[in-house]
Amino acid sequence: MGVLDAHTSEALMDLDSLIVTVFCVIDDILPSCLDAKGLRQRGPQPRLADSEVLCIEVVGEYLGLDQDRQMFDYFRRHFAHFFPTLRRVHRTTFARQAANLWLVKARLWQQLLTETLWDRELSLIDSFPVPVCRFARAGWCRRLREVSAFGFDEMAKQTFFGMRAHLRVCWPGVIVAFELAPANVHELVVAEHLLDGVRGAALGDRNYWSPALTTRLADRGLKLLAPYRSAKREKKRWPLLLVQTRRRVETVIGQLSERFHAKRVWARDAWHCWSRFLRKVLAHTLFVQLCQRYELLPLRMAELVTD
Repeated sequence: MGVLDAHTSEALMDLDSLIVTVFCVIDDILPSCLDAKGLRQRGPQPRLADSEVLCIEVVGEYLGLDQDRQMFDYFRRHFAHFFPTLRRVHRTTFARQAANLWLVKARLWQQLLTETLWDRELSLIDSFPVPVCRFARAGWCRRLREVSAFGFDEMAKQTFFGMRAHLRVCWPGVIVAFELAPANVHELVVAEHLLDGVRGAALGDRNYWSPALTTRLADRGLKLLAPYRSAKREKKRWPLLLVQTRRRVETVIGQLSERFHAKRVWARDAWHCWSRFLRKVLAHTLFVQLCQRYELLPLRMAELVTD
């Protein structure tokens, strides 16, 4: 982490410095994620190091490049001096190596969570739609058919075909758990899994109002706070402080949707879909940590780069 500590007085950097910083962070943490053991026990080693592939993926997500082809072409054209062997690797080899690192990404994300500052006593839960195709094509769309279903998008006020991404975000905006479920699975069902073993308080919107679930979670040491299901029949207005606090999860969802393109699904099977979504969560967590290290507000990741 020496590279980070040496620049804590400087909040902004160029893209070259960002790539070097992200690579150093990943390369430092990677051995502990693998328990000091090699990832491959036999066979030839890849030309492109795993830390280089992970760095390209994380920075690529930050730049809005959410396809493997886009990442490969962009870094090969503009940053081949940082990754010399990238010119000798085929695109499909890069994509295959990136997909096979899904377990490493999961462990890397968990390791980053241990090194990031977040409040373990305050959880924010919410979900957002992840369509796999346009509604008109839902009848014959084969993409992710086994994990997709029809659901309703409350923001767009329309039916969609796909999944819902369920998040548990802890203050000040760190994603600590997520789940991809078919769109017809209710938030309460997934919330019980996301909040398993969690203590303190959890804030949700009206979809999470459930006296039965609140009672079960209270027995486990967690207080679920959610406004009444119907705003018209609500007798007491929801406190403004809780409303403003819960909006932090909406900010995180907005970043995942706008910067990291989490609502765009390019994968054709559930494994690649989960792996790519994990890549976006990993990138978000790493840049939240960088914001903390550079003394920026946790979600001001756009201010890390000057140009």
